[in-house]
Amino acid sequence: MLQELQDAIRTVANCAGGSVVSIGRDGRGSGFVIAPDRVLTSAHNLRDRTIAVTFADSHSAQGVLHGVDVDGDLAVISVPTGELEPLEFALAGSPVELGTAVIALSRGGHRPRATLGFVSGRDQTFLGPRGRVVRGGLEHTAPLARGSSGGPVLDSDSKVVGVNTHRIGDGFYLARSADDVLRARVADLVEGRSPIRRTLGIAIAPRDVAARLRLAAGLAERDGLLVRGLDDAGPAARGGVLVGDLIVSVGDKPIATIDELQQFLEQLTTQTVEVGVVRGAQELTLSIKFADEDVSDSNSGDVSASGSERPTIDG
Repeated sequence: MLQELQDAIRTVANCAGGSVVSIGRDGRGSGFVIAPDRVLTSAHNLRDRTIAVTFADSHSAQGVLHGVDVDGDLAVISVPTGELEPLEFALAGSPVELGTAVIALSRGGHRPRATLGFVSGRDQTFLGPRGRVVRGGLEHTAPLARGSSGGPVLDSDSKVVGVNTHRIGDGFYLARSADDVLRARVADLVEGRSPIRRTLGIAIAPRDVAARLRLAAGLAERDGLLVRGLDDAGPAARGGVLVGDLIVSVGDKPIATIDELQQFLEQLTTQTVEVGVVRGAQELTLSIKFADEDVSDSNSGDVSASGSERPTIDG
């Protein structure tokens, strides 16, 4: 049995290992060839729009950012990949079951690694680099060294079932599951189409800070998002939102978390939306109008101020 297990790990490592790369001159992250001249990695591995990519044969090339989804922690780098075979996703519509054996490959610090583990959780959520909730996380137990984020999680057929993101402690690791959402996003990034999202142009105070401030002001406890800062040229400021306002609804939907606000804005198809705010003890409805430039790209957007609400992503 041990011989069969050893043979299986070696087969996957030999089959897919050549397409796994290290990211950055110091090998701070990993990635893998996903299409000809395209490498997929975690967005938090990037520092600049150009980045060193080191291959299994130890040669390095300077890659260029081709497409990025910071909130989803995904990025595609354009770099010559020669004859390397792109890794393929596992068969669509076949979710990985709990207890499935998986093999994680990485090249953090320019050192190749292959580790065995098992799927210990599905449909997990975690926060991306800017605090946006990412759904469909795959939890597994394949040990990962620093610099493994962006590397592939593979099944016994050498097919990609996930993209590693970060350690969560106690021997567990999280990966972006290779579900339909991830496949579609990666396909867009490979084509150079980075996602853009509407933004209100606001900064939100952490929930505990908002609660303390309302209590100190003698105001009743209320679910909502406390505005701690404004982009003076943004749609919220143009629509009359002020610092200190508590956003309690957008459209006809009550809003209590940043995730709910972000989800609403992602699905919004109109140029105008009604926003309910509480200003002191007064309740107001403000009409917010979006212009074509009121979108966030990979480097901007509505975020929370709370460091405690962000994940520790250390590769």
